[in-house]
Amino acid sequence: MRFLNDVQPPYDLTYSDVFMVPVRSSIGSRLDVDLRTADGVGTTIPVVVANMTAIAGRRMAETVARRGGIVIIPQDIPAQVVGEVVRWVKDRHPVYDTAITLPPRATVGEALSLITKRAHGAVVIVDGERVVGIVTEHDAAGHDRFTQLHEVMTPDPLCVDAGADLAKVFQLLSDARLHAAPVIEAGRLVGIMTRKAALRSALYTPALDADGRLRVGVAVGINGDVRAKAQELLGHGVDVLVVDTAHGHQDKMLDALRAVRTVAGGTPVVAGNVVSADGTRELIDAGADIVKVGVGPGAMCTTRMMTGVGRPQFSAVLECAAAAREAGRHIWADGGIRYPRDIALALAAGAASVMIGSWFAGTYESAGDMRSDGAGRLYKESFGMASARAVRNRTRDASGFDRARSALFEEGISSSKMLLDPQRPGVEDLLDQIVAGLRSSCTYAGAASLEEFHERAVVGLQSSAGYDEGRPLPTNW
Repeated sequence: MRFLNDVQPPYDLTYSDVFMVPVRSSIGSRLDVDLRTADGVGTTIPVVVANMTAIAGRRMAETVARRGGIVIIPQDIPAQVVGEVVRWVKDRHPVYDTAITLPPRATVGEALSLITKRAHGAVVIVDGERVVGIVTEHDAAGHDRFTQLHEVMTPDPLCVDAGADLAKVFQLLSDARLHAAPVIEAGRLVGIMTRKAALRSALYTPALDADGRLRVGVAVGINGDVRAKAQELLGHGVDVLVVDTAHGHQDKMLDALRAVRTVAGGTPVVAGNVVSADGTRELIDAGADIVKVGVGPGAMCTTRMMTGVGRPQFSAVLECAAAAREAGRHIWADGGIRYPRDIALALAAGAASVMIGSWFAGTYESAGDMRSDGAGRLYKESFGMASARAVRNRTRDASGFDRARSALFEEGISSSKMLLDPQRPGVEDLLDQIVAGLRSSCTYAGAASLEEFHERAVVGLQSSAGYDEGRPLPTNW
C-alpha cells in the first residue's frame, strides 16, 4: 500500500480519514477475486467474529464457518461447555444449515420461540427421524400459542436430496414458490436449504479442517494456569487459540503466550491486543503466529474515554502489519468496523483478516435472546468484554466481595440495544454485503488476491466533508 502522492501525515488516522484511489485494472469480474487469507487459519474470507459473549456462540460459529470465516468462542465460558460447543460445530453439515426440529404435538408457542434462532425461518416437524411437516411464522400467525403443530403445519413438505445440484435446488424451490425445504439423506433429515443458501453455497467456500469439518477458534485469558487451559482446549479439537487481554504488551501476556506456545504445536496462536510495532514484535518473539491489533476502536469499548489510551485504528494496523511482515507473521485488525469500506481499508493496510463484533450482534445467529422493543422492532442486547457485566461472568467462581470489587472497574458498555436490520437480519446477509464490497474494492485496485490488494492499494487522505460526501442519502436533498 502507498499513500497518494506519497504524502503520509504526521498524525494517526482512522478508517474515516482515508479513501482508496482506483487504479488501472485487468480484473474482469468480482468473482475472479480470491479472498482466501494467508495467515494459516484456513479461512476463505478474511472475517473473524470477535470473542464476545453476546455474539460468538455455536449458531454464529456454524454459520460463519460455512461461509468461509471463523468465530472465536469467548474465554469466559467454562472449558467443558467450550468442548461441547466445539464438538457441536464440528458435527454440523458443511453445506446445509441445521434445521430446527419439533414433534407434531409441540405447540405454536414453542415453534415461535425457536424460529428467530435461525435465519431460515422454519421449523421442521419430525416423527422420530421422518420429516412429516414444516411450519413457518406465517403458518403460525393467527393461531393460539397452545395450538399443536400438526394442526398448522404443511404436511409432507417438499424435500431436497442431499448432494443435489445447487442450481437445480434453487430452481426447484423457485418453481414451487417455497423459501426453504428440508434436506434428507436415506430418509434421514440432515439439514435445511433455502433459495438464498443455494446461491451462497455456489459462491462461498466453507472454512474446513483437514477432516472436512467446520473450523472454530477459542480464546483463553492470561490468568491462572494458562498452559493447562490451552492444552484442554486443544484436546477438544479447536482450530486456533487466541490469547486475549485488553493490554497485550505486558509481561503477564508474554509469559502466558510462551506457555501456550509450548503446547500449541501446529495450531495457530493469536495474541493481543497491541497498537505498536514494538508490541507486535514482542508478541511474535514470544510465539504468536498472528497479532491482534486494536485498543479502543470497538463500539462497546470505553477505554479511550476512560483512560486516554488507544490509537486510531488505520494507523495502528498499518504500523503493526509492517512489523509483522518483517517477521514473516500476520495481524488481525480488531475493532472499529462500521461499514464494508473499513474492512477493505484494514486489508489494504496489511491485515490478514478483520475481527468484527458489535456489527454482528443484531443478527439471528448472535448468542443473545431475541427481544422486542414494544414497537415491533426486534433487537438483541450486547455488551463489552471489559464491562462490569463481562467481568461478573469471568469472575463467577470468586467470592461475592471479590466479584463486586472487580465490577467497580469497567471499561465497556454493559448493555446496548442492537436492532435487527429488517433488510439484513442474518449474519449471512452482512457477509454478503462485506464480500461484495471487498471484491469490488479489489477490482478497483486491480488485485486478484488479498496479497495483491495490499501491494497495489493507493490510499489518500480526506476531510470529514470528504467522508460525508461519500455517504448515500436516504432521501433527496
